[in-house]
Amino acid sequence: MNTRKILLGVKSYFIITLGLLCYVLGWVIFLIPNNLVGGGVTGISSIVLYAFGVPISVTYFSINIILLLIALRVLGKSFGAKTVYAIAATTLFFQFVPAFIPQDFIQEIAISNGRLLSAIFGGVMSGFGIGISFSQGGSTGGTDIVALMVAKYHNIAPGRMILYMDLVIIASSLLIPAKEVMDASGNLVRETWGMRLATVLYGYMLIASCSQIVDMMVAGSRQSVQVFIFSKNYERIADIITQEMGHGVTVITGEGWYTRTENKMLMVLIHKTEVSKMHNLIKEVDRDAFISMAPVTGVWGRGFQQIGK
Repeated sequence: MNTRKILLGVKSYFIITLGLLCYVLGWVIFLIPNNLVGGGVTGISSIVLYAFGVPISVTYFSINIILLLIALRVLGKSFGAKTVYAIAATTLFFQFVPAFIPQDFIQEIAISNGRLLSAIFGGVMSGFGIGISFSQGGSTGGTDIVALMVAKYHNIAPGRMILYMDLVIIASSLLIPAKEVMDASGNLVRETWGMRLATVLYGYMLIASCSQIVDMMVAGSRQSVQVFIFSKNYERIADIITQEMGHGVTVITGEGWYTRTENKMLMVLIHKTEVSKMHNLIKEVDRDAFISMAPVTGVWGRGFQQIGK
């Protein structure tokens, strides 16, 4: 059991790492080369980068450390190791990943395709990375921490608070002094007010696409189904589902109206992603089993979402 927990923990951290890498790649490839601004601490770090040339990894790490220290005092020890790990890993990725991305590749895939497509692609890619991290209980810290602190003392939903902060962060990019930027042809041109206003609009499109992807991934990972299984070997099927999948099984007694005989059926609630595995387990026991499956709007309790979230 301890070995299994260790392996599951390693797997969880590995998936979180891949998600954070995807998040950073979205910024490094599409957003930063086009001088685009997004939300959260990364958005603030990008503004500092464009204005003062401070590496994004330095600003990102510094702000998150300050927020963590404040949160520990305000909220107590409510942040797990995964949040600290995510902040450290993201900082390292921002520091070292850009060196491995060829500039010719960035020019071809991002700058040459324009800021509009780069904002969309960058938002989708970073949202995909955040969604992967969230699915494993990870977090990117940053404005999430601020939202939780505000929600403790004021009746403001964390999601709405994060949206408000992102809108302000992106709009604040207008305060950056005009500078020379690279256009789609690779030429340096002086920023105009129209270009700077477009940066804000692209930023809003960025957070919209990012939020949409995150919502889709988080909702998809939490979708559950209710399964009814009819089989003469219901005892063996119940045992194998309990042992191999770790889900509880309810045995329901019923009567077939046509045969007028008493039957046993199993009722199981599982994640949608586990359907294929359950089918294979049932097939090993009884290939003639009758299975009925239907989606459910929500499941709260052990093994699923915690009550109150």
